[in-house]
Amino acid sequence: MHLKSLTLKGFKSFASSTTLKLEPGICAVVGPNGSGKSNVVDALAWVMGEQGAKTLRGGKMEDVIFAGAGDRKPLGRAEVTLVIDNSDGKLPIEYSEVAVTRRMFRDGASEYEINGAKARLMDIQELLSDSGIGREMHVIVGQGRLSQILESKPEERRAFIEEAAGVLKHRRRKEKAQRKLVGMQANLDRLQDLTDELHRQLGPLARQADAAQRASTVQATIRDRRTVLAAHHVRTLSENLHEANAETERLIEEREYLTEQLEEHSGELAEVEEELRTALEDAESARTLWYRLSAVAEKNSASLRIAADRAQASEETAWLGPDPAHLLERAERADAEQEELDEAVEIAQEKLEGIRETVAEAQDAARQAENEHLAQVRAIADRREGVVRLLSRQEAASERLANAQAEVERSEEAVGEHTEELENLSEELAEAADELADIEGGGEELRATAEQLAREVQTVEQRAEELRNQERALEREIAGLEATITGWQERLRPTDGAARATSAAEEQGHAVSTLAENLTVTGDWSAAAAAVLGAIAPTGVVTASDEAILSALEGSDEGRALVIEAGSETKEKAGWRLDAALPAGQWLLDVIEPSQEVAAALNALLVDVVAVADAAEARRLVAADTRLRAVTKAGSLFGPGWFAAGRGGATPAVELAAKIDQAGADVAEKKEQLADLKASLDAALETTAERRAAASSAKAAVQEQRARVQAAQHRFKAAENAEESARRSLERATVQRNQAEERARQADEELAEVRDRLSRVQEPEEQEEPSTAQRDRTAQELTQAKAMEMDARLQLRTAEERAAATRGKADNLRRQARQEEASRKQHEIARARREAKRQAALIVQEQAERVGQRITDALHRAQESRTLTEQAHRQWQERMRQQKAEVNKYNSQLGAVTQRAHEAELKRNQAQLKLEQAAESAMEQLTMTSEQLLAVELPEDFDQATARKELKQAEKDLNSLGKVNPLALEEYKALEERYSFLASQLDDVERAREDLNGVIKDVDNTILTLFVEAWHDVEEQFPKVFETLFPGGSGRLVLTDPEDMLTTGIEVEARPPGKKVKRLSLLSGGEKSLTALALLVAIFRARPSPFYVMDEVEAALDDVNLRRLIALFEELRKDSQLIVITHQKPTMDVANVLYGVTMRGDGVTRVISQRMKPLEAG
Repeated sequence: MHLKSLTLKGFKSFASSTTLKLEPGICAVVGPNGSGKSNVVDALAWVMGEQGAKTLRGGKMEDVIFAGAGDRKPLGRAEVTLVIDNSDGKLPIEYSEVAVTRRMFRDGASEYEINGAKARLMDIQELLSDSGIGREMHVIVGQGRLSQILESKPEERRAFIEEAAGVLKHRRRKEKAQRKLVGMQANLDRLQDLTDELHRQLGPLARQADAAQRASTVQATIRDRRTVLAAHHVRTLSENLHEANAETERLIEEREYLTEQLEEHSGELAEVEEELRTALEDAESARTLWYRLSAVAEKNSASLRIAADRAQASEETAWLGPDPAHLLERAERADAEQEELDEAVEIAQEKLEGIRETVAEAQDAARQAENEHLAQVRAIADRREGVVRLLSRQEAASERLANAQAEVERSEEAVGEHTEELENLSEELAEAADELADIEGGGEELRATAEQLAREVQTVEQRAEELRNQERALEREIAGLEATITGWQERLRPTDGAARATSAAEEQGHAVSTLAENLTVTGDWSAAAAAVLGAIAPTGVVTASDEAILSALEGSDEGRALVIEAGSETKEKAGWRLDAALPAGQWLLDVIEPSQEVAAALNALLVDVVAVADAAEARRLVAADTRLRAVTKAGSLFGPGWFAAGRGGATPAVELAAKIDQAGADVAEKKEQLADLKASLDAALETTAERRAAASSAKAAVQEQRARVQAAQHRFKAAENAEESARRSLERATVQRNQAEERARQADEELAEVRDRLSRVQEPEEQEEPSTAQRDRTAQELTQAKAMEMDARLQLRTAEERAAATRGKADNLRRQARQEEASRKQHEIARARREAKRQAALIVQEQAERVGQRITDALHRAQESRTLTEQAHRQWQERMRQQKAEVNKYNSQLGAVTQRAHEAELKRNQAQLKLEQAAESAMEQLTMTSEQLLAVELPEDFDQATARKELKQAEKDLNSLGKVNPLALEEYKALEERYSFLASQLDDVERAREDLNGVIKDVDNTILTLFVEAWHDVEEQFPKVFETLFPGGSGRLVLTDPEDMLTTGIEVEARPPGKKVKRLSLLSGGEKSLTALALLVAIFRARPSPFYVMDEVEAALDDVNLRRLIALFEELRKDSQLIVITHQKPTMDVANVLYGVTMRGDGVTRVISQRMKPLEAG
């Protein structure tokens, strides 16, 4: 077995596809440094499964892909294919030639192939491990690997021997078994926990199952006894119900007979009833008219108040602005004053011009006198100084004069510019002053108007707030009353059985109402009516006759209800009474006004009830006639030998109905008041809105006026500052001009003086002294002239300021007069509009007062009519009571029968209710209907007491069992099955764990055998190889822990000849390399490999040691193939094939091969 070829594509520097044809023996790869020789070694390691980027001399695995060089672009993948000759069958694969390929892409994906078929890295490693090639790659000795071998830990050196011995696949098998064992242990622990938990649960659950079995037997006994007792109870109640039905039917027949007799004697009341109805309608009409007139009176009062408010709010306000005529007069006076001031300015200017001429003449005279005097003095001096100096001074004076004249011209231009600017700014200042005066003139009137409107707004807002408070108070009262009515109505709604009856009637399409809604109690007899009707009013439902309602109630368990079948008879037709004399009081029916729907039923219910004043009268009345019942105003009800008094927690329905009617009337009255109040409030709000809008407009005008004033003041101030700045600039320019003129004048005078002195120097010499009289006289005249000029200037400045202050005043006053005239016209229009509104309000107020008087008269007449009609109505009521007394004797008999029938019906209902309750109880407890219970046959010797005793004993036995889990039996069976299943699974897992432990033990024995054999062979070969490389020296291998051959490490002891040291760190570089080679060669001899790769391992050796190493190479090539990267010529000499590796400027490696005949040794 040997390597046949190595093909590289895109691997490191091998950009192009390169194939190395390898042969048995020694294959030497030679070439200059950096040409890519070591890349061949990296390619061999990489294709055989190397995973470490550092081992391949890179930072990351992607570095093995050609990265580009020169003009060659980077490649996207690297591929290496190694072809192995397997003709001897050392590789466990049925091929004589095996091609291993590894391919890697830049995205990190890798591919492996064996003879072109996809494979895994593990497949390649296992394939090569049988030939002694493992993850440590001890057959490939790269650069720096020798030092790593010596510096590695003892345990790491052990890995080289294990790899050579083929232990790697056994260790991998052991590790896989250990991982399975760890996962199996977790499952085993989980199964053990579940089994223990189920075992703990089985005991209590078994006891619960036993209790459930016994409870089932006792429950059957209880059900049997309850069924027999319920059947007996239902049978007894059915018999009672049959007897009650028979009695009720008999009394109903008797009551129908008496009713027919009563109807025959009730016709006489028809005429009285008709008259009473007419009187009632008249009384209602009079009452309605009085209510309407009262409402009209209230509305008229509201209109009167609104008109008064509007008349007061529209009172005239006087004009507060200035008089336009007065402003025009002030403008005329301002024009006259302006003309006078302008004339004064002209006079002052003329006077100043005259004085200026006088000052100029005085200045000329003084200057001439001064010059003459100086000329005479200087002429005397100049004669002494000489002419030369005078000529020099003349030239300098001429130059100064020219400069001064140029400066004067520039100053004149500046003065002109500033003068023009000052004139423009003065005009702007005058315009700003005029604008400010115009704006300030109209501000006072606007402020006065705004203040007046603000006071009016405050007044009308106070009135509106008062009306709003009254409105809110009324709304709160109405809301409170409506909420109270709603609460009372909720309490009047049908509940329980009445609700069921209501629902049934509505389903049939009938109108439904309550009894309390169909009657009205007059006077203060509400408590009395509530005491008598209190038991039936909440459950009383008034609707049409329908059997569906009866069926719905009979089939419902929501409670009982009283259903009043709606009739069409009036109270008078149905109003018969008992034939009984009333020594005191009146019939309760006489104070109740029922609707037609309930008149007949209510008459039957209350025919025997008399309304009396107090309890004493009630007792006397029922004692005199036992057929009667008496009720007091306080609500106490009396009968023969009994009475009912007191009030419950809730207000009776009849009283609630009366309270609802009264509260409804109060709500209607207060709503009318609220409507009137809203009308007054709307008027007040309208006035408020008008005043607020006017005040807002006035305020906005004032604010606009203030803003205009501020803007005008700002413009005036800016113009004033600009004018002042321009004035100062003009003054500075004027001063500079005057100074320049003065310098020019001085230069001119100096030049004239020098010229004069030159002329005088040339005149004959005179010895007399010059006179000063003329000079002094002219100087005094000049001083007086300048004083007069200063006075004239002050007068002119004062006149100009006064004229400037009044300029434009007349125009401002005329403009203000025009504005005032326009404002006065607007005020007159607004005043006329307010006056019209006030007059209209006064007319409405006057009309409302007259209408109010008429309404008061009509209201008085309506009150009288109301009193008369109500009195007539009471008289007809009295006659009605007298007529009804004739019918009462028949009512008495019917009342007695009705009472007995009512009692019989109550008994029947009670029997029916008890039977229904017994049936419901049986259905709930036994799930048996009453028919099923009646079908139960009772024993002939049935004893209810004995059956109850047996039931009690069974219930006692069931209670003694305590709380029973009815599902305990099923749960126990399911839990027991699960426990058995988990126990069997636990046994299977434990057996599997024992099997894995046996596998691990067998693998350990195999590893131990292979390693021990390999160790003894390597231990035997190392001293021989060491002595070959170090003649006269000694070396050996030592186990770090001989007692534990599975984990022990290996130490290397080496003593070169002539040295006593054994520590490897004290050896030289060459000695370390030879020692490492000795260890590797010992391994190679002990467990030969098909091939070995050496990368410059002899680089640090001298010639002597190199020859010794070559001798070992020649010995190794007898059984193995050697691929050697070398620079040494002796090594090349023993090679069978030479591969020359070169790299040109493009950075791509190329290979040239040459078959060699090795030199004979010696």
